[in-house]
Amino acid sequence: MRALFRPVFIGLIVLRYGLDGLMLDSLRRPGLSLLGRVLATGRRLNDPRGQRLREALERLGPIFVKFGQMLSTRRDLIPADVADELARLQDRVPPFPGEESVLLIEKALGRSIATVFRDFEVQPVASASIAQVHFGVLHDGREVAVKVLRPGMLAVIDDDLALMRTLAGWVEKLWADGKRLKPREVVAEFDKYLHDELDLVREAANAAQLRRNMQGLDLVLVPEMIWDLCTPTVMVMERMKGVPISQMARLREAGVDIKKLARDGVTIFFTQVFRDGFFHADMHPGNIQVSLAPETFGRYIALDFGIIGTLTEVDKDYLAQNFIAFFHRDYKRVAELHIESGWVPAATRVDELEGAVRTVCEPYFDRPLKEISLGQVLMRLFQISRRFNVEIQPQLVLLQKTLLNVEGLGRDLDPDLDLWSTAKPFLERWMHEQVGWRGLLHRLKREAPRYAKLLPELPRLVHHNLERGDTALRRDLMAILIEQRRTNRILSAVLWIGLGFVMGLLVARLLLQLHGTGAL
Repeated sequence: MRALFRPVFIGLIVLRYGLDGLMLDSLRRPGLSLLGRVLATGRRLNDPRGQRLREALERLGPIFVKFGQMLSTRRDLIPADVADELARLQDRVPPFPGEESVLLIEKALGRSIATVFRDFEVQPVASASIAQVHFGVLHDGREVAVKVLRPGMLAVIDDDLALMRTLAGWVEKLWADGKRLKPREVVAEFDKYLHDELDLVREAANAAQLRRNMQGLDLVLVPEMIWDLCTPTVMVMERMKGVPISQMARLREAGVDIKKLARDGVTIFFTQVFRDGFFHADMHPGNIQVSLAPETFGRYIALDFGIIGTLTEVDKDYLAQNFIAFFHRDYKRVAELHIESGWVPAATRVDELEGAVRTVCEPYFDRPLKEISLGQVLMRLFQISRRFNVEIQPQLVLLQKTLLNVEGLGRDLDPDLDLWSTAKPFLERWMHEQVGWRGLLHRLKREAPRYAKLLPELPRLVHHNLERGDTALRRDLMAILIEQRRTNRILSAVLWIGLGFVMGLLVARLLLQLHGTGAL
């Protein structure tokens, strides 16, 4: 029944909010714009298009809300006014009954609540579209937070994703920019994020990795996982006590240095990105608190690790070089980096791309440093992608979204925050460590275990291959040898024929000379 009525319900919402006209107008096909105007006849559609789209997604439910949130980060795909509206989407849904949570936890852990917890709060403290959270106390006295997946989420998600994939296929076929923007890949990326969030063991592993990475920084706290009580549908972790980052008045009253907090947030972000290549990619205020405990006073507390971004060494090097080129206004280098990375076709003219990058970046440098946004610069660069057929990399879009979150949070804390001067020394030091002697020693140290294993075996492997040879290589060499012998025979024949012809000419010439002198 759901498979039958869900598409009908979606169709009614599309008509109710006039999304059919938005889609037909954007397809830019002859007659479709006229059809959109005809369909809009008799409907009051006075609200802005972005607002109508946001309200429609909220009406369609949590999965579409999450899709709209992700789409709001893809400003290379959608207009700015629509992206701004989608960024306002809130992932708020009523909690499901606490008694149902108890049953789900007992089923997942295979034990009764009383066996696992000395105390368990049936009333949830937080609720979202994927899961909700309860507080409890273990029998050894540890205070914990218990995250429980909503029941039946997998079936709902799979049904809605199937519809999204169908719609993406239509967009790719009908829209002029459809193939370049790869809507099916966007849906596939969303599919991956959702299913990652549905596996709480994966989220727990993300948290454990981030906790280990951040241990030496002493700027952020990550809850410890209680691994014996973690399953794909239930996650039990250390309870963190802090003040939400949005409650600035309370933080000031407690004596927290707000400006230092803003700088620390930037340091944490760039450390995670450039040192570790593993960053918290959902850093909105709802997932961040500040500790007021005496031993950890003023440190950040990170929560919710369902969305984590990762970067390769190539990604990190590319980003660092781009940012440093921005700092020095070296737009030609930015253009060269885009071509070298394969983001744009190799035939792209460097001077044209350099001019486009200059057009994007130069207006920002006429502003005070505190008003310059790295995230906005990165976003504008993505927006020029259409002209140069740039293929936007998903991991960098996630980074851009997180960078905008970090900048927004930092400026809320300290309006005078100069992100550029905070980031520039960090990036230059990182680049020096990568390309200097430190970088060389670090790479040698990292590769040393593999070298230690291979070097003693190298003489034996060389001797073995020389003695036996690779079968395919030997076959190729024999074919080349046979062909070479055949060619040699042909060349020898041609050479002997040529020599014979020359000798014949010489003999004939000698006979003619002897006949002329009367010797014959």
